Amino acid sequence: MRPTIPATAADIRLTTGYYLDPDDLGDYITALLARCTTVFDVKPLMIADLDDPAASGAGADRGGRIHPGALIEGDVIVQAGARIEKGAMVTGPALICTGSVISAGALIREHTVIGPGCRIGFNAEITRSLLAGHIFAKHACFIGDSLVGRRVNFGSFSSTTGLRCDGGPVAEPAIEEITVTLDGQRIGTGQTKFGAVVGDEVTLPAGTSLSPGTLIGPGTTLYPRNQVGGFLPAGTRVR
Repeated sequence: MRPTIPATAADIRLTTGYYLDPDDLGDYITALLARCTTVFDVKPLMIADLDDPAASGAGADRGGRIHPGALIEGDVIVQAGARIEKGAMVTGPALICTGSVISAGALIREHTVIGPGCRIGFNAEITRSLLAGHIFAKHACFIGDSLVGRRVNFGSFSSTTGLRCDGGPVAEPAIEEITVTLDGQRIGTGQTKFGAVVGDEVTLPAGTSLSPGTLIGPGTTLYPRNQVGGFLPAGTRVR
């Protein structure tokens, strides 16, 4: 097995700026991305921020609407212009940003940030992820331990996967580090669960499954296929 090397911002393919435009995503998300040296920093920083929203500024705006019929546990921050509809389930800490709608039957789990203008629908499950903005996950799908750029569409039954299952029985909590491979080198994420980074304006066709550690550059076109993994440069067309 090839040795694992640490991630470095010297490789632009590991920076958040390679995958998404940070502007106009609201003060909190823009500031969070500016603090990240690599894409692997997003989740741990986001988790720490949501655990202390007063100190991080994540909880500055709580002017949104939570329907009385929504199922809410923990600290769920809903910004002005956002709403959680009847029948949706949200477990905090979580942040729902301006203009986003969490519809009936959606499940938002702990340590998740739903950026501005997103639409999360029936049977969509999202956990420990940052959805940057204007993302459609309106059908049954799963997004976990991931960073998703703006204007991404998750087709029905598409999913990220964040746990290795090639080393015998699956352990929970996970114990094996997820790695990504660039130019033949294995790069450590520092995390035992890491799903995918999906760049701006990517559409995942129905039924697409992303392998752990998948990196998809912005503007990539994916034609229908079951499994996608590895690094896909910006503008790639994958049949």
